[in-house]
Amino acid sequence: MNAHDSGSVKVTDRRLGRRSLLKAVGATSLAASLSPVLAGTARATEETRLDAIVIGAGYAGGTVARELGAKGLRTLVLEARDRIGGRIWTGSFAGQTVDFGGGWLGPQQELAQKEVARYGIKTFYETPGDRAMMPGETGLVGTDLSTVSSRLSGLFKELFKNSESYFEHPADPLFRKDLLAAVDPLSLEDRLRQLSVSPVDLKWLNGGSAVYAGGSSSWAGLTSMAQWYQLAGGTYEGFESTMGIKPVGGMTALLTAMLADSKAMVKLNSPVSSVTEANGKVTVQVQGGGAYTAPVAVVATPANVWKSITFNPGLPKAHTQATTQGMGVPHATKIWVLVKGKVDAVYGQAPEGSPILMLVPQQQLPEGRLFVAFGGPSLDTNDKAKVQTAVQAFLPGAEVSDYRATAWHEDKYAMGGWGMRRPNQLLQLFPQIEQPHGRIVFAGADIAKGWHGAFIEGAIESGLRAAQQAATLAG
Repeated sequence: MNAHDSGSVKVTDRRLGRRSLLKAVGATSLAASLSPVLAGTARATEETRLDAIVIGAGYAGGTVARELGAKGLRTLVLEARDRIGGRIWTGSFAGQTVDFGGGWLGPQQELAQKEVARYGIKTFYETPGDRAMMPGETGLVGTDLSTVSSRLSGLFKELFKNSESYFEHPADPLFRKDLLAAVDPLSLEDRLRQLSVSPVDLKWLNGGSAVYAGGSSSWAGLTSMAQWYQLAGGTYEGFESTMGIKPVGGMTALLTAMLADSKAMVKLNSPVSSVTEANGKVTVQVQGGGAYTAPVAVVATPANVWKSITFNPGLPKAHTQATTQGMGVPHATKIWVLVKGKVDAVYGQAPEGSPILMLVPQQQLPEGRLFVAFGGPSLDTNDKAKVQTAVQAFLPGAEVSDYRATAWHEDKYAMGGWGMRRPNQLLQLFPQIEQPHGRIVFAGADIAKGWHGAFIEGAIESGLRAAQQAATLAG
């Protein structure tokens, strides 16, 4: 196995060299599509007059840049990586366009759907598969998909019992703050221990919760996942549909259109070392030299990353707590697997602690079928034999001909996977974490009020709020 560092994400790829890898992630095509935007970076010198600086070219930063551009504000976007997207990363594997980061939209996510329509991005529904492999008393057993849906529907209803009360208005999570006091301190593991279900049912539930919690249900807050459940309509079927829609061209397609529309200057390979407010201005220092000053700066990075930036004055209490505790899942490995030959479209879910927690079928190619998997902390993605053994738990006798693993928790510009609140963070951090710190504004899916963390819907929501705040401060 060869390990490559691309965009600071640990990438394990069995056959690609450095030059092939850069080609595979679409660097050339992306640069071409953003050429009108990137052309402006040559003018982004220390002497350039700027109205706003945005740190981070993910969906939150892209939304802010687009909104500020529409108001006529001259905006510079500083991106640490050599690509846009952040925890969204569209590239190529087995000759197909794939997403190494976030990969789905949900039909209930109105802001994302509105943006897709605005830019004419085509989407398609992913087929659920032909059959399933689910936990039994020992190992995984074959199950038909209708049984999976009906059984998990009842189990999720029990797991999130009363969430329709404490999230009476799920887009406004503090609406029933009085009821949250009893549940916000609970982890998903705490809630699972309260249930009176069979050992096999518990495996079905803890596998489903662990994959969203980055491998461990003890880490993630019950209210984080319960809010998603209620935003999706309060049913298992609605919740599962949030992993159903994919944009043609990958998840970066919409962001590329938004940044091009913004007319902002985008400067890649520009990790920020410090953000200083003084005398009615904010100065942003880039590692290795270069400083930019504007009336306002928007920090649109994952909350986990704030601790790697020096803020002057220091961060407020809520922001310090968020970045110290972390709001991105502590382990997140997404694996694209090519299984040789004609293979059934098998969906699979395994109990917490398994090397692969979830397996989702993708398209059948002439040489084999693609699957996307989410690995747990116990999976060694540097060892092909171990990856194959993990896949064979779902597909007995399968031969893995190639795979590509992306370990987001080892990315120094993410410091974790998708966002998910810890116990107590909803009541302890909100709404103050949404407020500006002087002339410094914060944005990102991690701190969204509604579809927080794992969804670009939250990044767009947060970006719209931050853009309004920044425009007011820019004056």
